[in-house]
Amino acid sequence: MLGAALAAAALLLVYQIPAVKSRLEWRLDAASGIVRGWILPGDTLPTPAGARTPLTATVGPSATPGITATSSPATPTASPTPRPDQVSLPSPAWEKQDWNNCGPATLALALRMYGWAGDQFDISDLLKPDRGDKNVNIEELVYFVRTRAGWLQADFRVGGTFDRLKDFLAAGYPVIIEKGFELDPWDGGGGWAGHYLLLTGYDEARGVFLTQDSNKGADRPVPFDEVDDGWRAFNRVFLYLYDPTDQAAIDALLADDADPDRNRERALAAAQAEIDRDAKDGFAWFNLGSNLVYFERYGEAAQAFDTAGGLGLPWRFSRYQFGPYISYFHQGRFQDVIDLADYTIFRTQKAEESHLWRGWARYRLGELYPAIEDFRQALRINPNYLDAQYALDFVGASQ
Repeated sequence: MLGAALAAAALLLVYQIPAVKSRLEWRLDAASGIVRGWILPGDTLPTPAGARTPLTATVGPSATPGITATSSPATPTASPTPRPDQVSLPSPAWEKQDWNNCGPATLALALRMYGWAGDQFDISDLLKPDRGDKNVNIEELVYFVRTRAGWLQADFRVGGTFDRLKDFLAAGYPVIIEKGFELDPWDGGGGWAGHYLLLTGYDEARGVFLTQDSNKGADRPVPFDEVDDGWRAFNRVFLYLYDPTDQAAIDALLADDADPDRNRERALAAAQAEIDRDAKDGFAWFNLGSNLVYFERYGEAAQAFDTAGGLGLPWRFSRYQFGPYISYFHQGRFQDVIDLADYTIFRTQKAEESHLWRGWARYRLGELYPAIEDFRQALRINPNYLDAQYALDFVGASQ
């Protein structure tokens, strides 16, 4: 026993060596993910116990009263000049992403196209200091550009279309999208996961976007269908960077979507249209819920998320998108928030957003000290997480 204890202590000391830890940390995390999948198997998120809509594959839009789009999609307007059939912007110097670092790495590639001299770690040091944190929100990427990139501006919209992406690229503006893809079986157990992708061109004849992929390489052509298949899981969100003096040009490219409310109305209508075409489309139901949350229509959003969950969402989904937490919380469904967070944290240990919302649900149920521990754990994962710091201040536990 003494020998085993000494050996364990020696291994622990060796693991603290930065070069060793850098090489082993992700492998241990991947192995842990596989084991946790064995303990709590399943490819989809569990359905909430408090679900209030029929959770079957046959649910249709007419069976869920109250969930309707607030307006019709914007009518596209003709460009003043014909858009070219092929565009290829100058490629940035490529770097491979570190473990769980596709967001910072992809943003670094985009910033380089504007002359920025940093790398992915300048971004991740602020947005995700812990390498084990597996998610950076698109709002956080925008925050970095606005506060740390000096002369640049950035923003995002949802409900994007290929025409919109191509218009931006044709005007010389690279675009970042968030999309789903399939991991290899040896990588954390495989399955669906989220990924950022930088678009720097397109070719109509070949039917591809030209992409800079922080994981797979530079200048990779990706078929239009493949892009949309993954993009639709994230409400077709896109991030664009630009010089603030170009604001008028950006507004012209966005057209009606320059107004964030109008953009969400159109995205809401687009999600509803996809549901009308296929009522078994879980991603479309989730997008509907996300857009309803924007308008604070939490009851309808919760119904949409219930339906999406009943149809089956990849188990990593709650690692990246948090609309169910928000809508369930505002509907008083605190145990559903806790159950979803429990599942997410078991499968994805370093998920600060899940700790935050579990903390708020526990607080509303009168469980003050467990709530404080959740808020503190969120800050341990990301010491720069302002929402967690606010939560601690709110409950009087910031010291």
